[in-house]
Amino acid sequence: MPFANFKVLEKTLTPKQKEEIVTRTTELYVELYGEQARSNTMVLVEEVADGGWGIGGNVLTLAMLGGEATPTDAGDA
Repeated sequence: MPFANFKVLEKTLTPKQKEEIVTRTTELYVELYGEQARSNTMVLVEEVADGGWGIGGNVLTLAMLGGEATPTDAGDA
């Protein structure tokens, strides 16, 4: 079963953007492995709390990365 796990900072993607990640990732697996991969492809978009990750021993925050949270759409998934 193809599996992809995306970890993103919380509140930086809208539900529509998350849906696009799932759809496009599934399509990529289908392109690589054939149509039989579609029904077995699992895509997980995990939101990591701000300050809940780091690189090179340094904790990173959205503010440090120069970003800001994206307003969430109704029905946030």
